[in-house]
Amino acid sequence: MENERPLIFHFTKLFAGSVKPFVSSQIETYWSQLRFNCLLFLQRLAFRDLSPQAPTLFLVTPKEPIIGLSDAEDSGESLLGHFMIVGKKRAAHLGLTNGFRMVADEGPEGGQSVCHVRLHILGGRQLGWPPG
Repeated sequence: MENERPLIFHFTKLFAGSVKPFVSSQIETYWSQLRFNCLLFLQRLAFRDLSPQAPTLFLVTPKEPIIGLSDAEDSGESLLGHFMIVGKKRAAHLGLTNGFRMVADEGPEGGQSVCHVRLHILGGRQLGWPPG
């Protein structure tokens, strides 16, 4: 995954406000006034995926540059738990009342394509098993 490290910069640009995705969280409230400066007091950002694998798919990612779950420290437990709560709340807001799936890809064999930890929330249709 060494060759993918420059993709971290994409998230860094996102957090700096030089890239504007379709923002999909409470940040929408602050967007016009603060742009991404609100990330100074928020721990995460939720936004829509550019290549959705389900009718509804969005990502939750920290502003902190954590490459993957294997790099997370025990001190990050509350942040990673917060991801799941943010994902659950955003899924409810988007009307995923019949269920959804949360996925965190880790490493090459886990399908991680970007070197920045993130949680994918998928829904909007019956999701099959096994997933891959």
